[in-house]
Amino acid sequence: MKKILIATSIFFLSLAAQAMELVQLPLPNSDKIVVKFMFRNGSISDPKGMEGLTELTASTVMDGGTGNYSSSKIKELTYPWAARWSASVDKEVTIFTFEFHKDHASKMFPVITGLILNPLFAEEDFKRVKSNQSNYVNQVIKASSDEEFSKKALEDLLFRGTNYQHMISGTSTGLEALTIADVRVHYKSYFSSANLMLGIAGNYTKEYLEQIRTAMNQLPPTHATMAPPALPRSTNGINVEIVTKENALGSAIFTGFALPVNRSKDEFAALMIANSWLGEHRKSYSRLYQKIREARSMNYGDYSYIEWYENGGSNMLPPPGVPRSSNYFSIWIRPVQTAEGLKKQYKELSDIKIGHAHFAIRMALREMQLLIDNGMSEADFNLTRDFLRSYMKLYIQTPSRQLGYLMDSKFYNRADYISEMSTLLKKVTLQDVNTVMKKYWQTNNMYISILTDDSEAEPLKESLLKNEISPMSYSDALKATLPQEILKEDEVVSKYKLNIGQVSIIPIEQMFK
Repeated sequence: MKKILIATSIFFLSLAAQAMELVQLPLPNSDKIVVKFMFRNGSISDPKGMEGLTELTASTVMDGGTGNYSSSKIKELTYPWAARWSASVDKEVTIFTFEFHKDHASKMFPVITGLILNPLFAEEDFKRVKSNQSNYVNQVIKASSDEEFSKKALEDLLFRGTNYQHMISGTSTGLEALTIADVRVHYKSYFSSANLMLGIAGNYTKEYLEQIRTAMNQLPPTHATMAPPALPRSTNGINVEIVTKENALGSAIFTGFALPVNRSKDEFAALMIANSWLGEHRKSYSRLYQKIREARSMNYGDYSYIEWYENGGSNMLPPPGVPRSSNYFSIWIRPVQTAEGLKKQYKELSDIKIGHAHFAIRMALREMQLLIDNGMSEADFNLTRDFLRSYMKLYIQTPSRQLGYLMDSKFYNRADYISEMSTLLKKVTLQDVNTVMKKYWQTNNMYISILTDDSEAEPLKESLLKNEISPMSYSDALKATLPQEILKEDEVVSKYKLNIGQVSIIPIEQMFK
């Protein structure tokens, strides 16, 4: 009860309610309607000690019932319509999405308004959703995907002590304490018409849009104040946190540092070109992929990012719905082998002390620094720019993605990010790209998160702190096939000095508590 009283005592905005933002995408030839509700709250609105509350609230709303129907009754009712709806939460926004055939628009209206305006918040729905969310935080993220874990671990490190630190799904202790009463209060406090952007796409009528807009005005006209989104921490040197996991199959690596530019700035277009050449997501032409994966067969892929990329392990294209004002640059080095793994596979490597992690980090940062120092060539610049202008059109292949990107555009104070970026890319020069890299990129000060096997942690820590030579370890069979230029480059990379500051080790059991 005390926790609820604290939550309800949050100061509410006394200003008059702002006009609800609206994004329209009429598609008269479509047989589908997509409706999105973007609330400006996200996980940064989770009260301290209640981490995970926003996602729990949103999921309970969308996976629950209404004042008139239970969740099971709604599913039974809508099954013949092939309608679907979902909630997604990121750091700064929560989005409810509904997709259905235009012929069922009138029947879907009470479902949409019922879920958003009159959610049931049934105890059984809450317990089910909370159980699933807690299982993800306590078990799934630590057991099922070392790669995804390393990304979450980097954000925990990069934003430590701020409202951006915790996973969107929350922490173990935060979730454990949450009650259905907390969810009800949070929904009333942070989901209002004042922080809502309404988006609609497809073959809808003006009357239908007006019905929805009028209905949404029944939401509270004001919402609780929130602290502004935190900025990434700065650091002197390269600070590494090694997370140990028993029987980890490799070393999953994620690096990052603050990037004070995002989609709202025109310079972002020039950075896109540089980043695409260095490490375009899931593209084999990029420099990091060619050097680490293609030439040396070290892992499955290596990529760089100038903004958050949601669920990169599954998404081939960047999804909408994750706009962030707080930004950072990152490099994703997919798991490389540990010493134990290499020793078990190849007898000739029985005397190695560490696996490939130190070498891979050196290789990635050296390639980035070479790009900063030397710039792109005219040929690479032209090819990459032309590729991006075509590739970005694939981001919006469906009405839902089109609408999502238009709504994200509003977040960044743009009208249409995709079309505007295409125009900016056309105008960017090689000098712009080389200048913006020197302005925003560097390799001396950053955070690195590494999830690795227990046996690898201490030797890797020592190697990093002492900047020890880290030779690339090949099987005899593979080494015999490599050209001399690769082996000579390996020698240079193995001695490449990193500006290592601190290296710490933490057991995986202590993460996200």
